[in-house]
Amino acid sequence: MDWKIEPIQVWHLERHQPLSTQSLPRSYDLQRLKNPDPSFCRYLYATVGAPWRWYEKLGWSLEEWRNHVTRDDTFFWVAYQEGCPIGYFEIKQESTLSAEICLFGLMLAQIGTGLGGLFLQDAIHAAFGLATDRIWLHTCSLDHPNALANYQKHGFTIFKEESFKANIPQQPLEPFVGAFER
Repeated sequence: MDWKIEPIQVWHLERHQPLSTQSLPRSYDLQRLKNPDPSFCRYLYATVGAPWRWYEKLGWSLEEWRNHVTRDDTFFWVAYQEGCPIGYFEIKQESTLSAEICLFGLMLAQIGTGLGGLFLQDAIHAAFGLATDRIWLHTCSLDHPNALANYQKHGFTIFKEESFKANIPQQPLEPFVGAFER
């Protein structure tokens, strides 16, 4: 795999009010993982993050994943259609006042199906179930081209921007050989 130093733009966004309405009916089941399996969470991370080159946690050992998924302040939700996972999000509760949507995304086959906004509403509801005053997240120039606009459309506002350079993979990280062939 080829790696290269590349400039990255990061936007930190926040929202201070829960959604005023409940989510629309969804075509998927949303479940909070009560006893997250570290291998399953790694699978979700690798598969959802592959197109966007999420690489930071791929080198973690099973023990590091186990420590991550059993933290008291970290929660995982998975969306399923007909028993198959189609996306997930991870929320870290910083206090009863604030929570971060750390990871959020859909499986590649679900991107462009119109589920992103509804799934984000579910993440907002879940995050405000953990925090009362503020939820936040970040996105960057490596994420889906519509990510920033989707967050802003759902009431998030930018509170910080930063730029830096990082050594990142130059190709999407295939969770398996041929994952991006269509």
